[in-house]
Amino acid sequence: MHAAVGGDLVPVTASGPLGELVPAVVLLTEGTEGPVGYLEAAQVVGLHLVPRERRDPTLTTSVGLGELLRAAAGLGATRLVVGLGGSATNDAGAGMLAGLGLTASVLRGGGAGLGTVTVADLAGLDEVRQLFAGIDLVVATDVDVPLLGLHGASAGFAVQKGATPEQAQELERALGRFAAAMGDAGATVPAPRARLQVDVGGHRWAQLPGAGAAGGLGFALAALGGRLLPGAEVVADAVGLDLATDGAELLVTGEGAVDWQSMHGKVVAAVTRRGLARGVPVVVIAGQVHLGRREWGAAGIAGAYAVAEGPDQVEAAMADPAGTLAARTERVARTWSPA
Repeated sequence: MHAAVGGDLVPVTASGPLGELVPAVVLLTEGTEGPVGYLEAAQVVGLHLVPRERRDPTLTTSVGLGELLRAAAGLGATRLVVGLGGSATNDAGAGMLAGLGLTASVLRGGGAGLGTVTVADLAGLDEVRQLFAGIDLVVATDVDVPLLGLHGASAGFAVQKGATPEQAQELERALGRFAAAMGDAGATVPAPRARLQVDVGGHRWAQLPGAGAAGGLGFALAALGGRLLPGAEVVADAVGLDLATDGAELLVTGEGAVDWQSMHGKVVAAVTRRGLARGVPVVVIAGQVHLGRREWGAAGIAGAYAVAEGPDQVEAAMADPAGTLAARTERVARTWSPA
């Protein structure tokens, strides 16, 4: 985003998912209606901040995102764009609310502790929402899944963050309790500024596409009046992707792994949609491809190619990601070249 739109990178220090202080930045740019701030949640809640042996989404917290948001709001932005994805947390944004000013200790202890949360623990929610009363809060999500259910934050992603299947079930119940309490606490509080999105109120925030992004951070941000939008589309608009793809004969995109998540609000889906609209084939080059030809073909993808075509090639790809990606891309280019 900085490369595309310019602006100033403002350094901030906030709490990481284990409580330690970590560095972060807010990108501050000039928009048509005033300053715009961009911040990436993974800077303070990212999975990369937690050593593999300490990964436990029942305990990790999103307090740091609340601190980062408060700092960004203090820069005078009239619009804040929050990127969600790659989190180590699964607390539905409870920690974030604590970082923004709620005082109940149960909100800081990770997702599992939310099984005992009450409406009284959410005292001060109205005041926190008023921090964003004059700000257009845009939530750029990396997936369009809801908070709860089979493809929600806990069932769909907690195991990737270090949870056991039993812990994932525990988190599902705890987040359901938290969502109900949030609904009771916030049902009478209007969203301060939710342009282009209806304030659905109550526990129904949990059902919004993107509410389950980043361990449920989308849910809490929606409860603060945020507009949940596909992050890939937000970035595509900012960098002028539509103009860049006009007249193209082939679109090439990719991600770490092509799987069921890829067509749920991620970059692959955004690029594929533009290819289909223009009648231009879309080719995906990924670290691994977990979908079959029928699945990715039905989504409108003309070709999906893996750098690591089998489990035995993963180690080599990780040891030299740039080299193996370049080699695979060269082979794909020869396949699709008109010459």
